[in-house]
Amino acid sequence: MPEIGRIVKVLRGKDRESYAVIIGIVDERFVLIADGDKRRFDEPKKKNVMHLLMESAVSREVADSIKETGRVTNAKLRFSIQKYAPGKGE
Repeated sequence: MPEIGRIVKVLRGKDRESYAVIIGIVDERFVLIADGDKRRFDEPKKKNVMHLLMESAVSREVADSIKETGRVTNAKLRFSIQKYAPGKGE
């Protein structure tokens, strides 16, 4: 189930095979994702959840920051992806 802070792998589109973090939920079909690099917090990508692979990791730092302030830094998004995404942390 999508939730804010969850790490996802993009399966479709020009960003496929990349990792991102869910920073917003539009409805039951769409979420907003950002990676802090090519796709920054201020310009998230609206993505169909069917085109995403939900990883088991959820970044509490990102979720708490969005809950408290309504936003998160791009550096924190990049850090979370590096820390939690499979194969990205080495």
